[in-house]
Amino acid sequence: MFNKALNHLEEILISFLMAAATLVIFVAVVHRYLAGVPYIQDLALKIHMSWAQELCIILFVWMCKFGAAYGVRTGIHVGVDVVINRMSPANRGRFVIFGLLAGALFTGAIAVLGGTFVWDNGAHHAFLDLIGQPREDVFEGPTTPDLEWPTWIVYSAIPLGSALMCYRFLQVCWNFYKTGELPKHDESHVEGIDEQTPLDVKEAKQ
Repeated sequence: MFNKALNHLEEILISFLMAAATLVIFVAVVHRYLAGVPYIQDLALKIHMSWAQELCIILFVWMCKFGAAYGVRTGIHVGVDVVINRMSPANRGRFVIFGLLAGALFTGAIAVLGGTFVWDNGAHHAFLDLIGQPREDVFEGPTTPDLEWPTWIVYSAIPLGSALMCYRFLQVCWNFYKTGELPKHDESHVEGIDEQTPLDVKEAKQ
């Protein structure tokens, strides 16, 4: 139940980030075009879109971090397994588990270090402000140049995305330990469309 809810939340978040980035880029391009069209350019120039590029970068960073976790869950990350596949089943299993645990360790370390960085970069100040505690000696943290958002919110993609990726590595590792299967991604499969049996040319001619 928890994993299903997390899967849906992950997919909704990634879809939203992709859609939002696409929309912002589209609006920015149209605005730039209209800024050179007579009779419209005066109105277009009154609308400031200097923040669009910065917002797109933020959206893509968040999309990449959570998309990486999605890739671990679905098995779409590129990997070289020529040597692994030539091993005996027992040795292959050991190396696969070692690789998955190494990935969990690395992403877990990034999550902890990233969380510490975000906390010291303004999240601590925001938390004290939220609960109404003194914060005079706590670093408030910088803001982004165009949107003027607290950078700790932007950088939160690092610990959150890495923590989710760490969980996905452990999830895949446990599933492999229990079943011996790894997630596989079929590029030809489209979600929501049932698989169909290929048409037999000989039968079609009869």
